[in-house]
Amino acid sequence: MTASTSLKVRLPALVLVLEVVMLVLYALFVTYDDNANAKLQNNQTNPMENSLYRDYPYFADVQVMIFVGFGCLLAFFRFYGFSGMVFNFLTATFAIQWAILVQGFFQFYYDGKIHLGVINLLNAEFACAVVLISFGAVIGKTSPVQLLVMALFEIPFFSVTEWAVLKYIRINDAGGSILIHLFACYFGLGVTFILYRPRLNAGHAKETTSYQSDILSVMGTLFLWVFWPSFNSALTLKGDDQHRAILHTFIGLSSSTLTAFALSAVFNKRGKLTMADIQNVTLAGGVTVGASVDMMISPVAAYALGIMGCTACFFGYRYLTPFLAQRLRIQDQCGIHNLHGLTGLISSTAGICAILMATEDTYGPSMYQIFSHRAPPVGDPKLLELQKLIPGLKPGLGRTAQEQALYQVAAIFSTIAASIAGGMITGLIMKLSFMASPSDEDCFDDELFFDTPCDFDSTDVFKTSENCDEHVKMSSVNSKV
Repeated sequence: MTASTSLKVRLPALVLVLEVVMLVLYALFVTYDDNANAKLQNNQTNPMENSLYRDYPYFADVQVMIFVGFGCLLAFFRFYGFSGMVFNFLTATFAIQWAILVQGFFQFYYDGKIHLGVINLLNAEFACAVVLISFGAVIGKTSPVQLLVMALFEIPFFSVTEWAVLKYIRINDAGGSILIHLFACYFGLGVTFILYRPRLNAGHAKETTSYQSDILSVMGTLFLWVFWPSFNSALTLKGDDQHRAILHTFIGLSSSTLTAFALSAVFNKRGKLTMADIQNVTLAGGVTVGASVDMMISPVAAYALGIMGCTACFFGYRYLTPFLAQRLRIQDQCGIHNLHGLTGLISSTAGICAILMATEDTYGPSMYQIFSHRAPPVGDPKLLELQKLIPGLKPGLGRTAQEQALYQVAAIFSTIAASIAGGMITGLIMKLSFMASPSDEDCFDDELFFDTPCDFDSTDVFKTSENCDEHVKMSSVNSKV
C-alpha cells in the first residue's frame, strides 16, 4: 500500500472528528420523544398503544435491506467483496447517525430539541438508502474516507431538498420515487462525473465477478426483494393505503422478475441467463410502482408498471450505461441510472397520471386524505362536510388535479437539479488529494485497504507462504478469543 492511500491516520482522524462532533450535538439537542419518555407515562398509559409496535416492524425490515440487502448486493466483484460489504456497513452506520441530527434540525428549529423515537430512525434509514444508492455509482473507485465524506455532504443536500419539496411544492411520493430514487441516482451520477477515470472506460482486469460473489450478490437481491413492500409502505397512511402499497409493490416486483428472466434469456447470444440481470433488473418493479403505490391504480396497473420498469432497466444496462461512460464521462459502476433513474422517471410519470385520473367516484371522501393538498382550504364549506365523513381530516390547499400534476413535474425537475448540483460539489471535495483515492491500477481490489486472507486470489498478487502462515496464526488467535 502506498502512502497516498494509507488509512492509518486519515480514517481514524476523520472518524474521531465526526464522533466528537456528534457526541456534542447529541448531548445538546437530542432527547426522547413522547413514546420513549418515562416521565410521560402513568397508570392510564396503555403500553401496547406505544408507537413502537406500529413503527418498529418497518424499521426492522428496512434495517435488513440497508445492512444485509445492500451489503450483499454490492459484493458482486470477485476481488472487492470485503470492500463492497464492509464499506456499505461503515457508510450506512455513519449515515443513519448523521441523518438523525440533520433531519432533526428542522424539528429543532421549531421547538429547540430533536425528539428521538423509532420513527426518526426509520426516516434516517431512508436518508441512508439515498447514500447507499449513490455509492453504487462509485463502488470500486473510492476509499472509505471518500465514502464517509460523501455521506457527510449528501445527507444535508438530501434533507434540505426533501424539506423544500415537501414544504413548498407539496407532492405525493409515498414510495420515494422522486425524493429517494431520483435524488440518489442523479447525486451519484454527479459525483462519478467529477471522479471520471478515462482509463477505466476500456475495463479493468479486476472488474470481474466469480461464482461465489454472484451467489452472495443474489442473496442481497433476495433480501431487498422480500422486504421492499415494507420500504414502499412504511410512511403511507395506515389502513387501506398501506394495504394497497404492499399489494402493489409485491405485484410490481413479481412481474418485473418474470420479465427479467425472459429478457435475459432472449437477448443472451447463447440463450442463457445472465446473473447481472437477476441481481439488478428483477428489482425494477419495486421502484416503478413507488410514486403511485398507495393510490387506487388497480392491480393490473401495478403489474404493467413492473413490466415497463424491468424493460427500461434491462435495456438501460445493455445500451445506456456504455453510452454514458463513453460519451458523457459518467461511469455508472452499478448502473444506478437504470435501476433508480429510468424507473424513477417512469414511476413519477405514472404517479402524475394517477393524480389526474383520481376522482371521488373512485376514492370516495378519502381522496382528500390520500391527495391531502387537494382537500378544501380553511373556510371552505365543503371542508366541514368532509370532516363529518372523515373526522380529523386536515385542511388542504384546494388544488385541482391538474394543478397537483404540475407541482409533481416541478418537484421532479427541482429534485434532479438539486441532486446533480450537490453531487458535483461533493465530487469536487472527494477529489482532493488527501482523500486516499485509489489509483486506476488499484481499483476493484480489496488488498488496497484490507489485510486479506491467504486464499485471496488477486489477479496480480500472489501470497507468500509467510503471509499464509501469519493469517493462520491470527485466525487461530481470533477463534480462541
